[in-house]
Amino acid sequence: MKKQDYEKIFRKISASPGRVRALQVCTRLISAGTAACYLGAVLLLFWRGQWRNLLVVLLVPGLTFLGVSAFRLLCNASRPYEVYGFQPLIPKDTKGKSFPSRHVFSVFVIGTTLSFIWRPGALVILAAGVLLAGLRVMAGVHFPKDVVAGAVIGVFSGLAAGFFII
Repeated sequence: MKKQDYEKIFRKISASPGRVRALQVCTRLISAGTAACYLGAVLLLFWRGQWRNLLVVLLVPGLTFLGVSAFRLLCNASRPYEVYGFQPLIPKDTKGKSFPSRHVFSVFVIGTTLSFIWRPGALVILAAGVLLAGLRVMAGVHFPKDVVAGAVIGVFSGLAAGFFII
């Protein structure tokens, strides 16, 4: 996206302080809700004694999260607000580390991994992930390629978990 595209989006959202607040609250709720669902699934697997599945649900998202984090450090891609010199709609002052989006990756790897053990919840998480991806771009903290890459890596990482879940 170009600077003009972000400015156009910002004008529409910023026209109402309530819209900006809604965008900020939604991004937090999606992240917190995904984390809560993930923790619930981990606790349920522990309670049921499904040790192999528990190990997969912990290791696949955890290890791939570390891999994505390391890649982001190496790549160190600039964020839209750095490139175009504007204030993002989500308070953020991080420099670089934009590609891929770790928020979007996390939602998609968790949703896809959980789809093998809790399909209805996973579908809700994945739908929320699509919304989160759009919100992160509209807020000016990621380029579209950042969120698409995060989603794709998350889905493929989660699909890898399916080979090990019983």
